[in-house]
Amino acid sequence: MEADANPHAIIRLPFSPRVGKRFGKPLTRSLENRRIPLLDLAALHAPLRDEIVAALARVVDSQRFILGSEVKELEEAVARYCGTAFAVGCASGSDALFLALLAAGVGPGDRVLTTPYSFFATAGAITRAGARPVFADIDPATYNIDPAAAERVLETTPGIRATIPVHLFGGCADMDPLVESAARHGCAVIEDGAQAIGAEYNGRRALGLSQMGCISFYPSKNLGAVGDAGMLTTSDPDLARRLAALRVHGTTGPYYHEWAGINSRLDTLQAAVLLVKFRYLDAWTAARQRNAALYRSLLGESSLPVRLPAGTGYQTRHVYNQFVIGVPERDRLKAWLLENGVGTEVYYPLPLHMQPCYRDLGYRENDFPASEAAARETLALPVHPALAAEDIHYICDLIRGFYARPAQ
Repeated sequence: MEADANPHAIIRLPFSPRVGKRFGKPLTRSLENRRIPLLDLAALHAPLRDEIVAALARVVDSQRFILGSEVKELEEAVARYCGTAFAVGCASGSDALFLALLAAGVGPGDRVLTTPYSFFATAGAITRAGARPVFADIDPATYNIDPAAAERVLETTPGIRATIPVHLFGGCADMDPLVESAARHGCAVIEDGAQAIGAEYNGRRALGLSQMGCISFYPSKNLGAVGDAGMLTTSDPDLARRLAALRVHGTTGPYYHEWAGINSRLDTLQAAVLLVKFRYLDAWTAARQRNAALYRSLLGESSLPVRLPAGTGYQTRHVYNQFVIGVPERDRLKAWLLENGVGTEVYYPLPLHMQPCYRDLGYRENDFPASEAAARETLALPVHPALAAEDIHYICDLIRGFYARPAQ
């Protein structure tokens, strides 16, 4: 996340074509001062400050800091939103993944199938459960796990107990074939929807497409807390009961522990903040979608070597936690944009199968070519709801200027 989230650092200026310090016309002094952060939390929070402070004050006055009424209210609201019967709050999205694996009975000696192109928490939860990650490559068009590749791994790898498809960057994985394949092989399916609350697949909401879904409310997410927070979704009453127990040391009664769980409760203070922000989620999502559409219209010209987020063969509502493009000379473009005041990020520069801590898994470079290409070529541009249209014009003009420069 961009460190400078000060809304006053964003200077709104009219679009000026083909500007740049090294390519095209020199920037004016005012343009040189422009700052467009990857994410502008201050701009999102400023209009809600009074509501958030009042919600926090109510919790402080109630003294119900652990599993207070706001937690239950948020759980019910998120369950309705995701189309599930239950939701269970926990301390983080990482804990949500771990708790889901525990609830599915995954443990030492088991294998869990997932993608090598995701944040570390996806695989880290598998290791934390004592199981072994097994990877299948991504579809290069969507950056999500390729169902055909997943099926090949399931057919050839014994001991896979669960699969974790990731709805990366806010777009759903192709869930129907993944769920069908997992069912044939006797695997649980756990959605990593950390970046995808509100996304849809063939008219159905993400996080309600399998046995369990995992949400992160990390501050940079579309619905973010003011610290760590997470949630699980399910329509299975037995799983809901188990998850609710596992988050409080596995207890189902005072000092009675049916399972060996962990301490991972959603703070009431975080739930109170999330309830305020939840009312604005759909409006923020619509703004992200508008911003993504403008990027597409400005960067879609054939002369640019920019690969835009692709459409899919299945209907999906993309919520654009990130707007990720694929480009040559990615690192040089990133540096050029930063030099001109634009914050970007690389998600993720080293795929999971190449992480030092997973050397013992036996994977090598080139085992997952689509994931490795994405790690080399992708760049996330600002897409947050507070972004102005002129900011997007400015960013796209910088990208055009970069690729129009004389050959070096």
